[in-house]
Amino acid sequence: MIKSLKDYELFASLDDELDKRYSTLCTERRYEPHEIVVDFEDDSHDVHLIVSGTVRIIFRIAAGREIILNAASEGMVFGEIAAIDGLARSANVTATSPARIATLPRRVFLEMLETSPPVAFDLMRLLASRIRLLTMKIAENSFLHLKFRLYAELIRMSKPRSGHPDERIISPPPTQLELAERIACRRESVSLEIGRMRREGLIEKLRGGLVLKDAEELNRRVMAGWEELG
Repeated sequence: MIKSLKDYELFASLDDELDKRYSTLCTERRYEPHEIVVDFEDDSHDVHLIVSGTVRIIFRIAAGREIILNAASEGMVFGEIAAIDGLARSANVTATSPARIATLPRRVFLEMLETSPPVAFDLMRLLASRIRLLTMKIAENSFLHLKFRLYAELIRMSKPRSGHPDERIISPPPTQLELAERIACRRESVSLEIGRMRREGLIEKLRGGLVLKDAEELNRRVMAGWEELG
């Protein structure tokens, strides 16, 4: 059981009475790194809430290749699509660190959407933002050279670096294989481009993260990549 569903952005608009009722219906489980939370084509339909830790959301094709769609951490929710349409899972979700994950039964989730229109509206906004992100990534992977896809993905993964207003940081630092799986290319190609970026002073690898020294320049290069297609 979790303390309050309102700690999660998707459910922040629940009124206190509904929050108290539905929060007691969640169950919680611990996962170790590399342990599967839900797998591709599972027929489970519950919604999951990350109490602590991180997970990776992966799409796997028949040939065995994988594409990382996204990562999720504390306070985020996943599994809502299967809960809505009742179909098999469309992606694999695997823990990337020790994680505590709460489960909200599908029937409770659907009841919540009926009894709380503000939550239903917030869900629509969440799904819209995910559609926009996936649309952009599809366009990048279809049209842009891998170096521009890499720049765009690094920017998306990064956060402002405290005390360094012009820099952003990805912490913990991603592996080259992870980056390759995110932009649908070979690890060797990412390695070559990361090397170029280091020589140009665009990135710096620290013990705790990968620093983007000039995110504005990376943004300009991504835009230039799109302009080249014109």
